[in-house]
Amino acid sequence: MTFPRLAVAVSLAAASVLLFAGCATATSAEDDGRIAIVASSNVYAQIAEAIGGDFVNATAIVSSAAQDPHSFEPSARDQLTVQRADLIVENGGGYDAFVDALIEASGSTAPVITAVGFSHEWPGNPGHDAGSADGEHSEQEHSDDEHADDEHADDEHADHEHVEGFNEHVWYDPHAMQHLAEEVAHELADLLPAEADTFEGNAAEFAAGIAELETALADIDAEHAGAEVFVTEPVSLYLVEAAGLVNVTPDAFSEAVEEGQDVAPSTLLDSLKLLRSADVDIVIANTQTGGAETTDVISEAETLSIPVVEFSETLPDGATYLTWMQANIDALAEALAP
Repeated sequence: MTFPRLAVAVSLAAASVLLFAGCATATSAEDDGRIAIVASSNVYAQIAEAIGGDFVNATAIVSSAAQDPHSFEPSARDQLTVQRADLIVENGGGYDAFVDALIEASGSTAPVITAVGFSHEWPGNPGHDAGSADGEHSEQEHSDDEHADDEHADDEHADHEHVEGFNEHVWYDPHAMQHLAEEVAHELADLLPAEADTFEGNAAEFAAGIAELETALADIDAEHAGAEVFVTEPVSLYLVEAAGLVNVTPDAFSEAVEEGQDVAPSTLLDSLKLLRSADVDIVIANTQTGGAETTDVISEAETLSIPVVEFSETLPDGATYLTWMQANIDALAEALAP
C-alpha cells in the first residue's frame, strides 16, 4: 500500500505554517555538532547509527511496532525534522512514499540514500552482485558526484515508485543492507571527512556481522533447502529465499494482505487447502499487517501443528539490525528443526 503523495504534500503544507511559527527558535539536532540523519524507519536509523556512532544523531520517522509504514501519515513536525536533516535514508520502491512528500514540503536538499537501489532485484541495477562479490563498494544508482541530484531530478525520486512484481521490503535482505551501510559511510565521510576512517571501519564491522547472518542462512539452506513456506505478507521473502526455502503462498493472498484489502473467498479457500495438503513446513506472519483472513490461516496452521513464526517490519525495542535479523534467522531454524 502506498501513501497518496499529493494529499500528504497538501496537508503538510497547510499544517507546517503554524508549526514553523512556533518552532522557529527550536534547537536542531546539528546544534550539538553531530550529523543529523533522518530515516524513514527505525531499521535504517539504527544502521545509520551503527556506522556513524557518536558523530551522528539518527531520527526515525516510523519507530513503533504500532505504526504501519504502509499507511503512515506524517506530521508537520516530521517535516521540520526532515528540513533539518544533513542526510536522509529511505526505503523507496513505493514503501515509504511519505518521505517524498516531506522532502518536497520541507525544501530539503540533503543527500538521500534509497535502499531499494542496493537490491539485486531492483530494475536498472544489473551487476550489483558481481560488483560486491569481493566486498568492494558497489555502485547504486547514486554515484559519488550525482547522488543527491539524481534523487531529485526529473521524476522526483524514481526509486520511490512502486514497481509491479518487486518486493520492496529490502531490509530483510542482509546483503543489500551491507551495501547500504557502505553508502552511509561514504556519505558521512563527505559530510565529515576527518572521520572517514571511523565510518569505514564501522561499515567493515557491520559487514562482518552480515557475514555471520549469511553463514546462519547457509546453514538453514544446507539442512532444509526446498522446505515450503506460506507467508501471509511478503515482508520476509528475501530472508526466506536466502535460506533456500520456497514460497508457495498464492500471490493473490499475500498481495491482498499487503495492500490492506480483503482476501477473496476463493483465494482463502485455496490457501487453507494448501495448508491441509501437508506440504507446507512453516507459516510466517507479519505482526504489523493482517486481517481476518490472516487470522484464519494462522489458526488453521496451529490446528495442523504447522509452526508459525512472526516477523515485524520495524525494529523491536532494544535490538540492533544485526541482533534482530539473527533472532529472525534463529526462529526460522527452530521452526524447521525436526
